Amino acid sequence: MTLAFELSALQELADPGAVFEDARRWSQYVGVVSDKPTYVVTNFTRKNRIRQDFFSGPKGKGESLTSVRQQFDTDRHVFVATTDEDREIAEENDWEFLDVTEAAEAAEWTLAGETDEQVDDDEDDGRDDWP
Repeated sequence: MTLAFELSALQELADPGAVFEDARRWSQYVGVVSDKPTYVVTNFTRKNRIRQDFFSGPKGKGESLTSVRQQFDTDRHVFVATTDEDREIAEENDWEFLDVTEAAEAAEWTLAGETDEQVDDDEDDGRDDWP
């Protein structure tokens, strides 16, 4: 299986790095897809020690999902995200959609709102020159 997380879905998880490690046990490829600038995704993944097999780069989510599907030939392609718009993008690009809340429940991942320690990973440290 190829598993893609939308950046906003990762930001809803208490420990995105642990989620990635867990997902690697049952996924062949795991990565991040987002419309955000590359430096925002890179900053988030570095802070959370996430080693991704792919990321969207400067492309839109739909184009990224199409590209990943062509590059990574697996039986399933699952997009974990948060919005109805993401669901539509997934379906338009022949990916299964899974809401992050459902994914967290099924995989026993903790959502950020379920812990006492809340870290604001949305901040990009105010740097425009990252990475």
